Amino acid sequence: MGLRCSQTVPAVVLIVVAVVGILLLVLPAKEMALPPENMYGIVLDAGSSHTSMYIYKWPADKQNNTGIVTQHDECNVKGGGISSYADNPSGAAKSLEKCLEQALTHIPKFRHHQTPLCLGATAGMRLLSITNASKSQRVMKEVENKLQSYPFKFKESIILSGQAEGVFGWVTVNYLLENFVKYGFVGHWMNPGRDTIGALDLGGASTQITFETSEKVENKSNTMELKLFGKTYRLYTQSFLCYGQDQYLRKLLAHLIKDNYPNSTVFHPCYPKQFSESVILGKDVFDSPCTVDSKPDKIDLEMNVNVVGTGDYQNCLKNVKKLFSFENCKYSKCSFNGVFQPSLRGRFMAFSAFYFTHKYISTLTNMDMTSPNQTAQAVRRVCSMSISEMTTRTKQDEKYMKNVCAVSNFVQVLLTQGYRFNEVSLPSISFEKKAGGASVGWALGYMLNLTNLVPAENPVVMKALPIGPWKGILFLSIILIFFALGYLLFVYRKAKANEGMV
Repeated sequence: MGLRCSQTVPAVVLIVVAVVGILLLVLPAKEMALPPENMYGIVLDAGSSHTSMYIYKWPADKQNNTGIVTQHDECNVKGGGISSYADNPSGAAKSLEKCLEQALTHIPKFRHHQTPLCLGATAGMRLLSITNASKSQRVMKEVENKLQSYPFKFKESIILSGQAEGVFGWVTVNYLLENFVKYGFVGHWMNPGRDTIGALDLGGASTQITFETSEKVENKSNTMELKLFGKTYRLYTQSFLCYGQDQYLRKLLAHLIKDNYPNSTVFHPCYPKQFSESVILGKDVFDSPCTVDSKPDKIDLEMNVNVVGTGDYQNCLKNVKKLFSFENCKYSKCSFNGVFQPSLRGRFMAFSAFYFTHKYISTLTNMDMTSPNQTAQAVRRVCSMSISEMTTRTKQDEKYMKNVCAVSNFVQVLLTQGYRFNEVSLPSISFEKKAGGASVGWALGYMLNLTNLVPAENPVVMKALPIGPWKGILFLSIILIFFALGYLLFVYRKAKANEGMV
């Protein structure tokens, strides 16, 4: 019996060694990163006409110090923009509650305290800060207090400059088109080496143009350098306050009323035939810094004026052009109102109100804006339609259709005479609402930039051997197990044979 035990001990030792060898395969040789958890971020886009909330997510390990960000969720705040609560600041804060509650449920609870939360107000609040700085500050303070009451990581509540709004819109466009980074077939993010494209944004109170340029920017306020995904981009950007869709329509109406004041009826060449409406001179027209220059002396702001549409394309176009200045350029070249602009470069994406205007023109006329001449023909056709024709074809309410002729003429002049798009460059514009499953606007670009400030989370690591040594040790351990089992079988048979002989 003692001999049999002494004969089996080496085999048992070999088996134990082999098993231990297999277990030791998990011991460190180099660090292997596991896929990281997602991080989240919330941006509230407080525009002039409404507020939208966007939730973004990105891998916590980041790419070249910038998060790979995708849109996770979206919520549209009911009511007007926060600037419309100038006389009720707490109402601005309260209007955000429903969307913020949605964010609580759509972001994992363990990530709440790490989720940056910020609000960016745009041209509506820029205008309010001009007309009444104290009201603007009270609205922003109430909004900030509301955001800080939630368990997220509050970062900031600010009024964005026009240039920042333009640049972040440019970032969004190029990110969604994978001009910065692209997920390759080998499973890694890579730089695709593509040219960037320009961004054209038309909001309610301002419009922005931003594109990459190698030319000298003669006005330093129009240039910005931005570093994303390990590369520096040199941009031209310009924002025109009061040249957003809503404020421009006010400017146009104010211009027409000024020429006819104090008549109680004003004929509007850009309104469709068979359409009329009553407006209050103060509330609907002149209570804006954008219309101050057109305000008649000793005006009765409580007066009602009946505005009657005539659907006159040529007269509409003439009046729209009067609100642009193409003279007095002190630089080598300008867009309009004496603002420097370098030569246009490459392709562009137009979004926000540009998209909706293009959509209405296409729906109403079955024509596209592929050349200045074709654009003019399409706009002429739109302006010749009655309000009933327009509502029937688009299935949209009169309140949207009444302005299509005016805005179409505005966009035509802005693009072809303001920004200088011509027969060659105008077809390079694509009009988009979404790209890559995300809304096109400044908010995503802002979050991409903000994630440079979010500390990169250390990736979860495990220890593992390189594949070569790992295979070698595994093979040796298996051989040892088979050798030990063979030896035990040999000892067992030998012992049985000896017992038979006895």
